[in-house]
Amino acid sequence: MRPTVRILSLVAAMMCLGHVAPVATLYAQTPLVAPVDSLPPSTAITEGTGQKGDSAYEVPKAFRGIALGMPMDEVKALLKADSLFSYRGDVDVSLLPRPNESIIEVSGLSFVKRAFFQFYEGALFVMIFQLNDSQIDHYSVFTSLSTKYGKPDSLSPSESVWSDGSTRLSVERPLAIKYIDLVVFEKLKQAGAVEQSIEEVLRTDFLDGL
Repeated sequence: MRPTVRILSLVAAMMCLGHVAPVATLYAQTPLVAPVDSLPPSTAITEGTGQKGDSAYEVPKAFRGIALGMPMDEVKALLKADSLFSYRGDVDVSLLPRPNESIIEVSGLSFVKRAFFQFYEGALFVMIFQLNDSQIDHYSVFTSLSTKYGKPDSLSPSESVWSDGSTRLSVERPLAIKYIDLVVFEKLKQAGAVEQSIEEVLRTDFLDGL
């Protein structure tokens, strides 16, 4: 199995066990500089119906038209049509070790460095966007989301989280945005689909690289 797929196959595991370390922490990062205000309109961070400055909001489920719950074929079509992603077709699709799960991993252009779309039973339930920290910074992303969707429900040095009970949106350091369908996530959690912790994953990857 490719190292990247091995890591991503346990993305849900990390979150189920309460770990907050994002996939993006497995990549080297540099200081952040560019403000969100410099982004053109087509690169808006989120899409949703959040209410500014109000704690009663609906967490967005979509990014650039790709929404949680979408079937894989629709996601593929949107990735192929979007110039922000360098989608190459089925070569970017991998099966995960757990039953009924697969993932699309694509390179991004401009503000998105890399993106991951995880599916369960053919429906999208996790999206992760590793952002390009040479063009956008964590503070600007956090400020933009807070303005649109209110203060985060939880805040720590490693991540800021917005949740409305059905969707979880987080901004994670060094710089990644993660969307999770909580209904599917809880289903997998209750089924005991995840057993390894992030420490076990990193230890295994380290030993494999020796």
